[in-house]
Amino acid sequence: MNLKKSLLNKNTIWIALGILSILLSAILPPAFVEQYYSRGLFLFIRTILSAITGWLPFAAFYILFFVSFIYFVSRLVHFVKNKKSWPQKISHAVWSILALLSGIVFAFQFLWGFNYGRIPFEKQLNLDVKPLVVKDLREELQWAIDGMHSFRPLLEGVGEESISSSYLPDDIEESMRAALTQNLKEFGYPIPAKVRGRLLFPKGILLRISTAGVYIPFTGEGHIDPGLHHLQLPFVLAHEMSHAYGIGGEGDCNFLAYLACTRSDDLYLNYVGYLYYFRYVAPDYRAYRPEEYKEILENLPAGIKNDLQAIRDEMTKYPDIFPRIRNATYNAYLKAQGIDEGIKNYDRVTMLVRAWRLGLSND
Repeated sequence: MNLKKSLLNKNTIWIALGILSILLSAILPPAFVEQYYSRGLFLFIRTILSAITGWLPFAAFYILFFVSFIYFVSRLVHFVKNKKSWPQKISHAVWSILALLSGIVFAFQFLWGFNYGRIPFEKQLNLDVKPLVVKDLREELQWAIDGMHSFRPLLEGVGEESISSSYLPDDIEESMRAALTQNLKEFGYPIPAKVRGRLLFPKGILLRISTAGVYIPFTGEGHIDPGLHHLQLPFVLAHEMSHAYGIGGEGDCNFLAYLACTRSDDLYLNYVGYLYYFRYVAPDYRAYRPEEYKEILENLPAGIKNDLQAIRDEMTKYPDIFPRIRNATYNAYLKAQGIDEGIKNYDRVTMLVRAWRLGLSND
């Protein structure tokens, strides 16, 4: 009887903690989160996680997955062997699962999730972010095209064929981390420890659920799908590492990835940054001016068109599994974290880049 009460109390505590973490994420003011969590407690958590997992030669996710698998198997065996009546077994199982999920929510919020509630990125950088009209989109599209035009010809030995992976920096993780942290430091964000960006095998494990990368707070590591084309890999890697440094917004991480690439000393990364930005702006402009967009696309140099086609060809190898379910789930998750526009938050990169460019031109 005492054991039953002990389990009940333990489950109740975890459920209470899960509910409390959700309530706190909803009511804590951004200034409080920024000062005491993002620039306080999270820096300590970040340092500890880097010390625990940073030295591993592989993603700590595999250890987490193995331990979780063993745990669930043991709980399943316990459920089957339990001699209690089926109503009692099911009731206890439901209560335990609810406690487990609540514990996961609490751990997620404590380890990283509260960063969603920090002071918005544009306010910290004093960016005048505004929704883009068609004229603005056209200018951003041209900005991306001009960038691609400028840097691709500077790559030695590159012709009209698609760029080969030989131009990818040998230590791409270190290159992107250095470029990313340089920008974060310039913007006044603390860099408490070295974060890791891992390849998560097998190929397509993320792409098949419409995701190129993922940050896992329980290990403190960013992950990208190795099935990505090499022209996508640096940008996505910088995006996930931005999450690891405590940046919550998807558009904010895209903006930092854009800056990490385009402000790098590496010509290949410069080109990647503008190419990826083009791929964000293009669908929005195409939605308003399909015929004009078609003409713009046709007039791109053969080399750029071949690069875009190479990316499309690579992505067709990993078709989505239940894309509508994934999109609906992730959209609901982002909205629950206070990102009102849901998955459309990724596209905020265009507003941030434009505000950044115009701000520089006015200085």
